[in-house]
Amino acid sequence: MESEDDMHDANDVDSLDDDFYSGETAMDSDDADADYEFIDNDSDDSDNLVCYRNQQNYTILGETDIHQCQRENITKISTVLSISRVDASILLRHYNWSVSKVHDEWFADEENVRRNVGLFEKPVPLPNARELTCGICFETYPRDRMSAATCGHPFCASCWQGYIRTAINDGPGCLMLRCPDPSCCAAIGQDMINLLASDDDKEKYNRYFLRSFIEDNRKTKWCPAPGCDYAVDFIVGSGNYDVTCRCSYSFCWNCTEEAHRPVDCATVAKWILKNSAESENMNWILANSKPCPKCKRPIEKNQGCMHITCTPPCKFEFCWLCLGAWSDHGERTGGFYACNRYETAKQEGVYDETEKRREMAKNSLERYTHYYERWATNQSSRQKALADLQQMQAVHLEKLSDKQCQPESQLKFIIEAWLQIVECRRVLKWTYAYGYYLPEHEHAKRQFFEYLQGEAESGLERLHQCAEKELQGYLQTEGPSKDFNEFRTKLAGLTSVTRNYFENLVRALENGLSDVDSHGACSSMASSKSLGGGSSKGRGSRGKGTAFRSSSSARNIDDSGHWSCEYCTFANARSATICQMCQQRR
Repeated sequence: MESEDDMHDANDVDSLDDDFYSGETAMDSDDADADYEFIDNDSDDSDNLVCYRNQQNYTILGETDIHQCQRENITKISTVLSISRVDASILLRHYNWSVSKVHDEWFADEENVRRNVGLFEKPVPLPNARELTCGICFETYPRDRMSAATCGHPFCASCWQGYIRTAINDGPGCLMLRCPDPSCCAAIGQDMINLLASDDDKEKYNRYFLRSFIEDNRKTKWCPAPGCDYAVDFIVGSGNYDVTCRCSYSFCWNCTEEAHRPVDCATVAKWILKNSAESENMNWILANSKPCPKCKRPIEKNQGCMHITCTPPCKFEFCWLCLGAWSDHGERTGGFYACNRYETAKQEGVYDETEKRREMAKNSLERYTHYYERWATNQSSRQKALADLQQMQAVHLEKLSDKQCQPESQLKFIIEAWLQIVECRRVLKWTYAYGYYLPEHEHAKRQFFEYLQGEAESGLERLHQCAEKELQGYLQTEGPSKDFNEFRTKLAGLTSVTRNYFENLVRALENGLSDVDSHGACSSMASSKSLGGGSSKGRGSRGKGTAFRSSSSARNIDDSGHWSCEYCTFANARSATICQMCQQRR
């Protein structure tokens, strides 16, 4: 973890420290929800893109780690309860690998736990006879060819193998296997599986056993990235759900979708459902087509003439405007390209409801399209930025080091810039989902949101252009460039500025834009800390400070509910009122 002094330095835009991610990691409890740290949320390809952070709220587990955790838990239960390791594993499996739950239930009523789980206090031996009858095939076998669980019911090896194989092929339910005798509830432990099952069946069983530790435990989940075998052990209730796996995929532990801060999981679920649902198809059909008056199939008008002929087998001919039969039309109704009957009917209110529904569908579709296009565009830009980052790390960095005669360690600012671009593209993408669901009647909040989003987006575009276009000139030169140090200062400054923009945006959205109430006024509880994670020196600090600050009396509101200040960047030209914050600066 960074020291407290380091964290304060990270919030000063004058210091372009080596840590790419700024933001407080230790805060007062009242401000904990406003915390945000930018990380390399690479949801895609390369291990080279992993940006490791010291985290206290989750641990990444590999297969070896999972086995170790299982062994430790089994040892704890076996030692405390003085039972065998096989019985301990059955107990843990029954109580979803919760050691505390096993302890609570066992010491509350041991007899009831044994009965429910199927554990016998003293194993029942096989009958003392030379030959025994199998309870499944009813064949007689010598005693040494028969096996039984702790209940003592004898079955032959062949029947045991078939019984176990069938259970394993049925899925993870084999972990709760009981004695084949219908009247018996004795549990079948891993010792019986290892003794009687085939090698393939044992391998499948062990795989189910391993996965059960993750899938049945509420504190652990598998990484949702395709082909990833890592799991995450998470401290529930720690607040921040962002998790970055060793495979470089970043996701939300709560909903297992890709990392989506500052947007909450419910909004993400609604947005993903909307993108995949048929509702938008129906909106398009409603907005751009009309039903045939006869067969009711939707028809899109693709030519200028109002004379529409439905497709076979219907073939009904009608007027596009009034939906009446074309046989009733002629010169007296306005000809082929107009229909005064429709205008008359519209004035009489015949088509008001239909037109209203169609207009609403068009508006809804246009609004959705606006936000979806920008959401998708930022996603594709992020994918391109990831590819450029990989190319920079693999090829261009070494090439640039040779051309500019500088060690790669001094070119770290370029990688930091690209990591910032990748992360900011992710954040910006999800702000469009946030904006789509922001209530339209909350005008002041929407204005504040669009201001913060616009500032962040314009800062990101400047950074992206500098890293993508201007850097190419230095890659194509034959020797060292005199102005390369100026480029270094510019790119590092833009990186810091963009980081501050997005910290402001993220904090505001995670606080629900609480600096603005429903009437457009500033919340009395807001402070400049909630939005001022960047510079305390404003825009005038060597071109780096970009933080937008707000307080309970920071800005005045005009009659229309708009923010207004003569000096602030977020101002309404209709008013020349000076906010208290700007008065203090003066």
